[in-house]
Order: sequence, then structure tokens, then C-alpha cells
Amino acid sequence: MAEELDEESSAGTAAADAMAAQMAMGAPLSPASEAYLRKHGRLLDLQIENLQKQDEFEVSHLRWRRFNDQMRGLLQVMAVAVAALVVVAIAAAVWNAHEAGGVVIEAFSVPPDMAARGLTGEVVAKEVQDRLTSLQSATYSYRAPSSYANNWGKDIKVQIPDTGVSIGEFNRYLVDWLGHETHITGEIYRTADGIAVTARAGNDASPTFTGSEADFGKLIGQAAESVYRSTQPYRYAAYLGAHGRIAEAQPILQNLAEDGPPEERSWAFLGLSILPSLEKNDELAATLLHEAIDADPDNIVAWHDLASDESDLQHDEQSLAAARRAIALIENGGDSALNPYYRPVLKPRFTADIDLLVGDNEDELAQNRKLETMLNRHSWEDAYVDDILACGALHDPGCVRAKMQSLLKLPPELGTTSAERRIAVNAADILLSRWRDAAASSALMISEIDKSGDAASLLRARDAFPAVALIDAHLGDLRRAHALIDKTPADCVLCLRYRGRTDVVEKNWHGADYWFARAVAAAPSVPFGYTDWGEALLDEGDLDGAIAKFKIANEKGPHFADPLEMWGEALIRKNRSDLALAKFEEANKYAPGWGRLHLKWGEAMLWSGDKAGAQKQFAIATHLDLSAADKAALTIAGAMGR
Repeated sequence: MAEELDEESSAGTAAADAMAAQMAMGAPLSPASEAYLRKHGRLLDLQIENLQKQDEFEVSHLRWRRFNDQMRGLLQVMAVAVAALVVVAIAAAVWNAHEAGGVVIEAFSVPPDMAARGLTGEVVAKEVQDRLTSLQSATYSYRAPSSYANNWGKDIKVQIPDTGVSIGEFNRYLVDWLGHETHITGEIYRTADGIAVTARAGNDASPTFTGSEADFGKLIGQAAESVYRSTQPYRYAAYLGAHGRIAEAQPILQNLAEDGPPEERSWAFLGLSILPSLEKNDELAATLLHEAIDADPDNIVAWHDLASDESDLQHDEQSLAAARRAIALIENGGDSALNPYYRPVLKPRFTADIDLLVGDNEDELAQNRKLETMLNRHSWEDAYVDDILACGALHDPGCVRAKMQSLLKLPPELGTTSAERRIAVNAADILLSRWRDAAASSALMISEIDKSGDAASLLRARDAFPAVALIDAHLGDLRRAHALIDKTPADCVLCLRYRGRTDVVEKNWHGADYWFARAVAAAPSVPFGYTDWGEALLDEGDLDGAIAKFKIANEKGPHFADPLEMWGEALIRKNRSDLALAKFEEANKYAPGWGRLHLKWGEAMLWSGDKAGAQKQFAIATHLDLSAADKAALTIAGAMGR
């Protein structure tokens, strides 16, 4: 066979050589050569066609292999993704289970005859759910619910058992294992006299409430309240306090203060301070509030309440320091534990308290106008009472009257008592130097104080006695004035100031110096003692000494108009009316409705040669409140300026 192939190959080669020779010589091809070329061309075509088919097959095979590889890779990616989703789902379920809180009420055990009538265990559980939701909704507190050691939030639900194995059962198993849910169980059973209802949280013991079947609703309410107390003790105490059951709240708070978790102790002491604060036992209230602050130095509400109680005690320095600390905490973002409902109220409320203590009365009114736009009527009451004091300090009787009218539209039970309202009105009369009006308002004040029960003792000693003593002194009854002022406590800054002012009426300058020195030592950051002392020195004729005190007062309360105005008066008397003009102009920024200020400003202009300016100030003073003496002075000065 091999020989035959070799022969054919040799023959083909010979034919090819012969054909080549013919073509080289230009001779025409022989039939054999032409046949050879056709045969060889056909062979080439077949080879090309075969190669093309092989190439198509190889390309198709490669494509299929690549598709298979892609599908295999996609399946692997999908498997990884599914596995990752399973892991994420399990992790999410575990995390949600770990974070699960709230309360779950399981179906109660009930007598068969009650269940047959439709009062099944699930129905009873839903009734308990409604009662717990109602209790929580009726609990009011400055404290944010999220700050409670055991906070349910709004997650109070009834658990209806599933049958078989399900995702729900798996999630419930995880929650039971990892979560912090409070499970409420209970039962109703029959007694000889009716029915008994028990509801318990976890394994805690719970009292059983008994009564007739007609008392079912009442018994469920008692059981729900028992659960609320055992699981949410601070919240329950806040509920009791908000509904006038403060005495019932005290032992709960006492237990939390002594043995509760750290985050509860501060609020427990704060809660314990409420009753003595309402009874005006402010010494005890302040002690408890210091305990609250020791437990949590960032408790804003404790600082604010301390400022209020120290204010009731007339401890101006301590009140100012506590109010400033509360503001600092708010401005540094320390208000996360505040109930969001009350959060907008507190900063303007605290700022207004500080304004009163440093004499920034215009800003005090501005802060309280912010409160009047809010829906918290409790803040309106407090704001209007303080506004009466601010208006009096602005020497603006029209402002006092307007705030009194606003206050009369609110019922007293919203916040302050009738006694506190009368104290504010009497203080405004004193600030306006309306001594006859002050005598009349003091009689009403004392009448209301006498009705205030446990609060009467403190209000008499620290508000009524010093006020009435100063009024008596100005009305000429110095003997009665001393009898009253001598009863006042030595730690009462208002009392110390009014002792000094009583001595000023008698022109007992040495005695006045003594009491004012004690007043400023007790409240060195407050401008009022320095202002009183400067006024006494001005009356005595010690102009340089008076100016020195007014300067300090202005540093302590830069927006307090009184020291600036009297500083201007001292400069007039030193024949420096030119310098007095600047003091009067500055004082006018902070008490624009003060009649005496415009009178003295006009006098300074008159002595400085500005008669037109003087007449302008006199015209303003004519339409403002002036004492009889100031009206007479205005008549004389006006005539001189024409």
C-alpha cells in the first residue's frame, strides 16, 4: 500500500514538474496538466472547507465551555449570597432578640365557664394590655422614658401561642433566650365570694385582688397597677405624683433611692424632694436635691429644682449658681434624659430665672414670651408670676397690670399658689415704691399665706415679714418694722437687704452698712445688695462710695437699669452732668418706661446746656409713672428748661 502511495506521489510530482516546465516555456497546458490543476484545486477547497468547519466547531466548543464556566461561577456566587443572607438573617434575628424589650402579656388562665362566655385568656390579656397602656399614657414626667432602667417604650403586646414549629416560634425562642422582655402572666379563679385576679411579671410575687364578678374591671385595673409598680417603679411613682397621690409615691421612691440601680437613684431623690418642696420645707427639699445631684451631676431637672428651692429660701447666690449649671448642661447637649415634650420649655425657663437674679428684666420678659407660645400651661403660670416681678423691677406699673390680668385668666392650681401670686404683686408694689398700695397688697398676701398650710411658716419668715417691715418703715411705723424684721432668718438675703433698707429710712447709716455688707457677702454674684448699698451711700452723701457700689452692681448685672440710673444721679450731684448722660442713655436700654430715669436724664441735659433735649425727656416723663416728689421736681425742671 505504501508502495502504491509512493508511486502516486511520484507520478504527481512528475506531472507537476512537467506542468511547471510547460508554464515556464509559455507552452499551452496539456489536458493532463489541466486535469491535475482542477483536481488539486478541488483538494484545496476541501481542505479549506474542512478547516473552516473545524474552526467553527472549536469556537462553538469554547463558547459552550465558557458558558458552563460562567454558569458554574454564577451558581457559586448565588450559593455564597444565599449563605450570606442566611447568616445576616440569623444575625439580625439574634440582634433583634438581644435588643427586644417591652412587655409581653400571655393569655391568662380563666375558669372554663368564663371562657365559654367569651372571656377567654386572650381577652383578659388584652384587657390588661389596655390598662397598662392607659397607665403609661397618664404618666407625666420631665424625665425621658428612654432613661428608665426598665423602659417598655410603647411596646406592650399580647402573645397568642402558635402551634407547631415556625419562624415565629424560632424568633420567640431567641427572644426568650437573649432578650429583655417582661412577660406578664396571670390567672382568674373563683372564690367563695366571687373571683380572684392575679397578674405577675416574670417570677415576681404579686398580690391577689378579690371581689365579686361584677368588680371584674376594677380587679383587672388593680392587677395592672400592681404590675406597673413592680416593673416600672419610678414611672409608677411619677404616675401617682401626677394624680395627687404623692404620699403613696414616697415609699416607692425611697426604696429606689436606697437600693435602686444607679440611673434610678438620682431621679428617685428628685421625686422625694417634690413633697417637701410643695410643703415649702425647702431645707429638706434642697438636701434631697443635693443627693440627686451627687448621684448624677448631669441631672438638669435636679439643678433647676434646686435653683427654685434655693430661691424660695432667698438664697440668691446658690439659686443663681444652680440655674447657671442647668443652662450649661443644656447648652452642652446634656438634655438627653429630658422628656421631649418639656425640652423646649426648660431653656427659656432657666434663662428667665437667671435674668431675674441679675436684673436683666427685659430679657426675662422676652424669654417668657417664648414660653407663652408653647402649650405647657404650667410654664405660663410660673412665667406670669415672674413677669410681675420683672415689670416691677422695670418701674413700669402698666406692665405689672397687664401681667396681672394675664395671670388672673389662669387657674391657680396650674402651678403657683394664690399666696405666691400675692407675694409677687406685693413685691412689685415695693419695687415701684408705692408704699400705700404695698400696704394694701401685703394684707391680701398675708391672708393667702395664712391659708397655705405647711408652706405658711416659710412664706411668713422669708417673704411676708421682710416685705411688711420695709413697708411699715416707709409709712412711719418703725417700731413694728423692727419687730417684724428681727424675726427673719439670718441666711435670707432679701431679709438682710431689707434690714439695711429699714435702717436707711431711719438714717442709721452704720447699721445699713452692716446689713448690706452681710447681704453682698451672702450673694456676691447678685447686683441687688450692691445697688441697695450704693443707694444708701447716695442718700448719705457719700457720692464716691455710692459710685463704687454702683460700678460693682453694674458688673454683676450689666443689664440692670437701677445702678446705672443712680450712678447718673451721683454724677449730677458731683456736677458732672456731662458724664451722667451716658449712664442715663444706657439705663434707658434696659428700663425704657421708667419715669424717674427720664426726669433725671432731662435734668442732666438741662445742666449740660441742651434745653431742647431736656424738654424732650421731660415730655416723656410726663406720661410715665412718677412719685409725688418726682412730679414736683418735673414741674420745676420743666419751667427752668423753657
